[in-house]
Amino acid sequence: MTVAVTGQQYEIEAGDYRATVTELGAGLRELTSRGLPVIAGYDADELPPGSAGELLLPWPNRIDRGRYDFRNDEFQLALTEPAAGNAIHGLTRWMPWTAARHEPSTVALRAVLLGQQGYPFCLELDAEYRLDPGTGLHTTITARNSGSRAAPYGTGSHPYLSVPVASADECELSLPAALWLPADDRGMPAGAPEPVGGTPYDFRVPRTIGSTRLDHALTRLDRDGEGRAWAHLAGGGSRVSLWAGEGYRWLQVFTGDTLEHRRRRKAIAIEPMTCPPNAFATGEDLLVLEPGASVTCTWGIRAAAG
Repeated sequence: MTVAVTGQQYEIEAGDYRATVTELGAGLRELTSRGLPVIAGYDADELPPGSAGELLLPWPNRIDRGRYDFRNDEFQLALTEPAAGNAIHGLTRWMPWTAARHEPSTVALRAVLLGQQGYPFCLELDAEYRLDPGTGLHTTITARNSGSRAAPYGTGSHPYLSVPVASADECELSLPAALWLPADDRGMPAGAPEPVGGTPYDFRVPRTIGSTRLDHALTRLDRDGEGRAWAHLAGGGSRVSLWAGEGYRWLQVFTGDTLEHRRRRKAIAIEPMTCPPNAFATGEDLLVLEPGASVTCTWGIRAAAG
């Protein structure tokens, strides 16, 4: 029997929505609405290109040189972005996750993260993907510290939003962020967050992306009455909206300029994150889970004509 490199495929559906979640990393491989892609997908026998749809635990984004101090101890993580000398996107995206529940519209996957190089902590992790015919995808990520010592923690997800246009240059983008984080050529913070006003990163009023290049973290998110921060991508008669619950204080936005040619600037990654790049080292918005404590974060995607 042949096994896909992303393992078991868990398909769910509700109304016009269809999604596929993978055993590998509890990743979101496909999401469609009315037969049209809502995110940039990939084949079951292909590793996620550009981290497409990956769940990022126990940190999103990068840690500078993989080094950090936590409660008077020094740690060195494996450098999983060797060209830049960073530890990137956590430890669980290449782990197999086990299905705890699989119903027509919902799949819940579970993993236990035991101690690893540079992260000698133990977390029980749950990821639930649920489709609703009216409101689309709802994602719930829960981490519980089942170890004996406090653990640094953050999470993020890496969907590339997609609308039916030839290039993301044609898309209209709306972002709810008032601050952007300057970064160096290794993706590391290069100063404190700055106001987006007067910069290429101000999408508080919807506008066409054009030639703007984005690979930046943004924060101070405007939220609706339910505490959700909304980002919108529109084009080709479709509109895709990502919402981030209150636990997600940052959005990393990436126009895909460094991806392989057939994927370059074809979709826009809008990544809800609980903390910015290098949070393990800086402590900015870093979550600390004491033994027995847990935290739950929610985000989702909705599609519409328009």
